[in-house]
Amino acid sequence: MNNYETVFILTPVLSDAQVEEAVKKFEDLLTSNNCEIVSKENWGLKKLAYPIQLKKNGFYTLIEFKGEGTVVADLETAYKRDERVIRYLTTKLDKHAVEYAVTRRAKLKSAKA
Repeated sequence: MNNYETVFILTPVLSDAQVEEAVKKFEDLLTSNNCEIVSKENWGLKKLAYPIQLKKNGFYTLIEFKGEGTVVADLETAYKRDERVIRYLTTKLDKHAVEYAVTRRAKLKSAKA
């Protein structure tokens, strides 16, 4: 099993319930394909670096997961088919990126406490 992280941006016209429903849809897709979700972070409404589809803001979400390489194609197909997603990026993490992600999550957890 490989480590991956995916970041996707949802259109800013969605309500909080609609954002949660969209995120849940992609989480369910991952878990139904035998992936283990390591971490999920909702970064909230952020300003985009440049306008996308005449939108200047978007809801960012990061999901780290472990799974087989074939699930990435299914996940990205689901992103393309969902009109709420305006951008996405999925990357495979090497051992150094996994270590960095673990320390970053630990720092976030200590900052919240």
